[in-house]
Amino acid sequence: MSSRAAHTGEMRVLVVEDHATLARRIAQGLRQAGMAVDVVHDGAAALELAAKTAYDVIVLDRDLPVVHGDRVCRELAGSGPRILMLTAAGDVEDRVDGLELGADDYLGKPFAFAELVARVRALSRRTPSAPPVLRRSDLVVDRGRHRASRGARALSLTRKEFGVLETLLAADGALVSAEELLEHVWDANVDAFSNIVSVTMTRLRRKLGEPPLIETVVGKGYRM
Repeated sequence: MSSRAAHTGEMRVLVVEDHATLARRIAQGLRQAGMAVDVVHDGAAALELAAKTAYDVIVLDRDLPVVHGDRVCRELAGSGPRILMLTAAGDVEDRVDGLELGADDYLGKPFAFAELVARVRALSRRTPSAPPVLRRSDLVVDRGRHRASRGARALSLTRKEFGVLETLLAADGALVSAEELLEHVWDANVDAFSNIVSVTMTRLRRKLGEPPLIETVVGKGYRM
């Protein structure tokens, strides 16, 4: 295992894959892309290592020995690292199952390695090292429990609305472009020219209520 990232600014990735040859190839490719990579081959080892190491992204195979990948995903979701789930099952139902478990993204096997690298990089840019509970004024967002409230009022948010709110809060007042929100909250198949960000933002603002918390900077993006 590599410990290089402990003292450098490298992105740190944990690869959890029981097929040793594939795991080695994934790790080699990610290292060539400038990342620090650790490799384990079963779910128990993944949970043990993740408990003591701060990873940016975990590349997690779903069908793992000892502890199944679904359980690993459930236990680690919302705890800090972003999770990219890999599986040989590539249909929509399996994809939805993986995302419902708490995975941040999903890639079916076989996959193009360039896409894997791109997705790992995109995940690492999502709310880096944000605390588990985010606050702004009277707004509280609990990332681990996937709950949000304003004052004493619980907010009923869709997954996308929650993702937009989480991304804006984690930016801590910095400007977030519509393109960044598309990359962070939606998947690679979304139409970049659609108005889905503005529509979601309108619904989110309505649910947040008054006084308004999200500012639009015309032509540039949004910020809290």
